[in-house]
Amino acid sequence: MVDRVGGSRRKTRYKLKKDVSEKGKISIRKYMQKFEEGDQVVLKAEPAVQNGMYHPRFHGKRGIVSKNVGTCYEVKIKDFTKEKIVVVHPVHLTKC
Repeated sequence: MVDRVGGSRRKTRYKLKKDVSEKGKISIRKYMQKFEEGDQVVLKAEPAVQNGMYHPRFHGKRGIVSKNVGTCYEVKIKDFTKEKIVVVHPVHLTKC
């Protein structure tokens, strides 16, 4: 059997790319965002920061913050019919 070549960011050339208007430094406000339990958030990856990034299949999904894990947050996402938990850095989250 042949193994798949590449990591979790393969085939994401356009999905994890910034628009021209968004390029540049990341604001410190985005890093220091605070979310409360029960907040609705959208997973929108910040490609310049790799740590705390979720798997690209969840890009653009909406979820609910369930709890705080260190500097990251646990987000509950509905993937088709199954509910999944993803640990995400606040840089990759935006409020709804």
